[in-house]
Amino acid sequence: MDTTALLRIAFFVFTTVAAVFFIELIYLAIARPIQRRRSINRRLGALDKGAAGEQVLNRLRAERGISGVNLQALGWLRKLLIHSGLRITAAKFAVLLIVLFAGFLAIQKLLLGMSTGFSIPIAAFLGFGVPLQIVRIIRSRRQKKFTEQLPEGLDIIVRGLRSGHPVSVAFSLVGRELQDPIGSEFGITIDEMTYGLDMTRALHNLADRVGIPDMSLLVTAVALQSSSGGNLGEVLSNLSKVLRDRFQLRRKVRALSAEGRFSAIGLAVLPVIIGGAIFVQNPRYYLDVWDEPVFLPAIYGLVVWSIIGNLIMRKMINFKY
Repeated sequence: MDTTALLRIAFFVFTTVAAVFFIELIYLAIARPIQRRRSINRRLGALDKGAAGEQVLNRLRAERGISGVNLQALGWLRKLLIHSGLRITAAKFAVLLIVLFAGFLAIQKLLLGMSTGFSIPIAAFLGFGVPLQIVRIIRSRRQKKFTEQLPEGLDIIVRGLRSGHPVSVAFSLVGRELQDPIGSEFGITIDEMTYGLDMTRALHNLADRVGIPDMSLLVTAVALQSSSGGNLGEVLSNLSKVLRDRFQLRRKVRALSAEGRFSAIGLAVLPVIIGGAIFVQNPRYYLDVWDEPVFLPAIYGLVVWSIIGNLIMRKMINFKY
């Protein structure tokens, strides 16, 4: 091996190492401070800047499009955005979807010269389907994190009650001690109670904002204690244990169903990969029959049947517990 080849190999090795260190530098310089800022919930951050409690409450509600106290009458899009925690209203998000759809449609028609029958479904998928699915993923992650934090929040409430604090003060400890999403959500609940709502209505609003079934247990426990009395600390302690057991069962079920889930993912992705590989190696394989009248209907039919099959596989591996 001559010197030139060794120099080339050394150049590529050192370039790769430098790129890795550069990426790590960007992470340390940007991602870490963002993560550190997110470690404090947004409500406490706003209060630390000197804003009044009512102003912070109105700001947090306005950012997410929560204009009233009754959240059960909202449309599905507003509920989706509220559950995801995104700071955008339903009207703005709807306008964004329409703009994306129009933009993708214009790109396909004007720049790529694609037919209307083929470009509209693609534009609808990219403009409507993909953003909505991203919001659903964000909602699922937020709800999952809230579910993981809820037993810890209940333990804080139980310790506060056993220390002699009133129920409202014990709930406010969660808003001060824990990170988002549970920190700001409980903080909003305490602010709503402070500025006029009763505890039961405020907790119902909390359950509607979060959208997880476990919150109904907390709302029921507090509502029963408010109406008939009882040892709320003991009830919440037992509820915390039940939620931890359910979380442990959920993890066990996911471990047992891992093989089925990865098989379903493989079966869903395999046709796309094979079709793309064939098109890359031999584009004429598809282009020669592209103008045939049965080609596009056949493709649409295959996509529909693939979606139906994926939904069936999802139903088979999505256990309820």
